[in-house]
Amino acid sequence: MEKNYIYTKASISLLVLLFIGLHAISDTNSTEEKPVKTGWTFGALPAVSYNTDLGFQYGGLVNFFYFGDGTTYPKYRHSIYAEISRYTKGSGINRLFYDSEFLIPNIRVTSDLSYFTEKALDFYGFNGYNAVFNADWENDEHELYVSRMFYRHERQMFRFITDFQGTLSGRQLRWVAGFGILRNNVDAVDIDALNDGRDEDDKLPDVPGLYDKYVEWGLIGENERDGGWSNNIKLGIVYDTRDNEPNPMKGMWSEVVFFAAPSFLGNGDFGFSRISATHRQYFTLVDEILSFAYRLNYQGTIGGNVPFFMQPYQINSFSASSNTDGLGGSKTIRGVRRNRVVGDAMAYGNFEFRWKFLRTVIFNQNIYLALNAFSDMGMVLREIEFDRPDAIGEFPLDDVSIDDFFLTDKETLHVTFGGGFRIAMNENFIVAVDYGTPYDRRDGGGGLYIGLNFLF
Repeated sequence: MEKNYIYTKASISLLVLLFIGLHAISDTNSTEEKPVKTGWTFGALPAVSYNTDLGFQYGGLVNFFYFGDGTTYPKYRHSIYAEISRYTKGSGINRLFYDSEFLIPNIRVTSDLSYFTEKALDFYGFNGYNAVFNADWENDEHELYVSRMFYRHERQMFRFITDFQGTLSGRQLRWVAGFGILRNNVDAVDIDALNDGRDEDDKLPDVPGLYDKYVEWGLIGENERDGGWSNNIKLGIVYDTRDNEPNPMKGMWSEVVFFAAPSFLGNGDFGFSRISATHRQYFTLVDEILSFAYRLNYQGTIGGNVPFFMQPYQINSFSASSNTDGLGGSKTIRGVRRNRVVGDAMAYGNFEFRWKFLRTVIFNQNIYLALNAFSDMGMVLREIEFDRPDAIGEFPLDDVSIDDFFLTDKETLHVTFGGGFRIAMNENFIVAVDYGTPYDRRDGGGGLYIGLNFLF
């Protein structure tokens, strides 16, 4: 497993998995085995970690749930999620998320207000395995070392999204409509900022990264290199028969979502439309204990000009996750590096067994522990078209050819295997730990992910 990948994905994690909220600010109608929750409860998770390049992380997240008089439990009436965390060298997450089916009668409202500052966002080029990933170039103990930041660039993202869902036929068949304001600011990694305060021997070399080379070669245009607006509208249809949203034991959840970011919404030269189709299904193997779940997704461009920074963007009818990048990483193909699989059309699948092996009540809170075993996979179905450059230009290594960056007809399935652990409180607040490892080392050396919820 590459040393740097552990740093960037697990961040030499000192994260402590805590539930703050077991002494919840709520009333309960108790039964001895499973209290029915009323009023407000909350769960929290601190973020304390260290990354060799980004510095110390500090902050945390909290999720408040309101159950009212308890008649809808385990479904909450209102959910409010807040997350604030920082790295000392500038990266950070600022997010406020709201979800409710009761704010407007018969209409589900979800709204997300976020600002992300990422000093080192993964960038591996286009078209999966046809974009060569050379782990030695970012390994500072290897003779071919270039930089730990070679496959990175900087990004700040502002995002405001509000979506609505209403019924077409009962509660199962629903329409989806929404809008989003989205701004990406993109730049090369600020090497000087990351080197600030470091010993000379520990400083990152100031050399061009892959993002810089793509700009130099014209694969990333001058009108998109710095980012831009992707204001958008969303329309779709959902069929949902799940018995419990946070971790269904049976049912299905399927959707087709049309996403449009037209030029007249302030998006300049980059007006485009995409479609995303997702099918999720859940099977009970042992009542209340063991289930099997799978998810299949296709996402592709219908028309227009998609800027490079929006090609990885994942489209859904509903997502409680702050991370909308992929394929690869914690929310799509666990164990593959984030944004490793980027194309004009992509597909992926997740297949997972979930075992709730312990249920108990602690301080009047319903708790269960679960294990999961999974396999994830995905690939590019339609490539991003571009003209391959004739010359490399300036590069810190000798004997490097254009074939060290670009291949053809090498894209196949990216496959991972892994497992995880869950701690759930009151069926809704779920602390998640997953570890995935790829079948092919061209996808990296594995990833550890600590966060919330089951994957789907």
